[in-house]
Amino acid sequence: MNSSQKHIVPYHRPAIGKEEMDEVQDTLLSGWLTTGPKTKRFEEAFARFIGKKHAVALNSATAALHLALEAIGLQRGDLVVVPTMTFAATAEVVRYFDATPLLVDCREDDFNIDCCHARDLVVNAIARGQKVRAIIPVHYGGQVADMESIRSLASEFNLAIIEDAAHCCPAYFRDNGNQEWKAVGCDAAISCFSFYANKCITTGEGGMACTDSDKLAERMRTMSLHGISKDAWKRFTSEGSWYYEIVAPGFKYNLTDIAASIGFQQLRKANVFLEERKRIAREYFDRLKTITALILPAEKADRIHSWHLYVVRLRLDMLNIDRAMVIDLLKKMGITTSVHWMPLHMHPYYRDTYNYKPRDLPVSSRLYSEIISLPIFPGMTEMDINAVCDSLKTIISEHS
Repeated sequence: MNSSQKHIVPYHRPAIGKEEMDEVQDTLLSGWLTTGPKTKRFEEAFARFIGKKHAVALNSATAALHLALEAIGLQRGDLVVVPTMTFAATAEVVRYFDATPLLVDCREDDFNIDCCHARDLVVNAIARGQKVRAIIPVHYGGQVADMESIRSLASEFNLAIIEDAAHCCPAYFRDNGNQEWKAVGCDAAISCFSFYANKCITTGEGGMACTDSDKLAERMRTMSLHGISKDAWKRFTSEGSWYYEIVAPGFKYNLTDIAASIGFQQLRKANVFLEERKRIAREYFDRLKTITALILPAEKADRIHSWHLYVVRLRLDMLNIDRAMVIDLLKKMGITTSVHWMPLHMHPYYRDTYNYKPRDLPVSSRLYSEIISLPIFPGMTEMDINAVCDSLKTIISEHS
């Protein structure tokens, strides 16, 4: 295929429409740009959407995870159960407290946390006299984790559940024997969502922490803006007062009204975007299912996958090239892909700080060498999907 025949497919293209543009313009014309009425409206709408009493809008999901751990009182030396197959933020927020992430291997079928392995690690840690304080499950790529087992583990050892739902706005699940569909994040003490540029809905940068606890919500709101005792934005309205007190050394994590304007309109389209992602996932499956050198993702029973990621596995024993070469060849053919992720225990910081070796978490280590994330985003055309699939088929057929 020469360069004139290339059909370029980016890894992601944001789905921003007139509604978002008009809402942002309205905010700019209002004169209120930082945290204010648009942010409050977005919080209220998001809380209703997820089914939680409170939603606290923040400038990132990392901030949401950090404030969640602060709100539950994580202390230096505590342990927090964290999957190794996740992005940096899930574990780094634990280190902010000089606490320790207890890294857990993943399941091969869905890349989510292996609760059996987690339980063994928790039991061993408690036997050593260590305090395990919380668990942060991640829903890999939008495939909902085994929340029944996670809740059971948390209940057995009195662990707070801080849900990393960065990939899941929206995703749905139901427990065994229960016909009621629930939104991801509805069961945790605090659930944390991401609105980064390539997430299922976006504010450009942003996040949300959701909870049913008045106490936890109040603490996160206070700590999100310098530890100020009063609702900071209302200080500049007719309802507010100039007087405030600092009750704790807080952070600067608030979301702006400009970002919330985008988020509010994106939230209204969330289920439409979900249907688009489901359509693309089905088309990928239909076009790639006959390639024996690929293992395709599948939606598990009693789950509605968000399809934030579409991750294929290479059967490397059937190929004469490795994953890096496949990615490079796809790029030369105009297809941008990604990898989610190098497991945390293989990164220099965690490897060297905690003396991890790849064999310590063998499933994640092995899967890492096999995985490629294909482009998937609302607005992908048939031409886009065909270009991705045809390019991948060509590479595999030439190197099998």
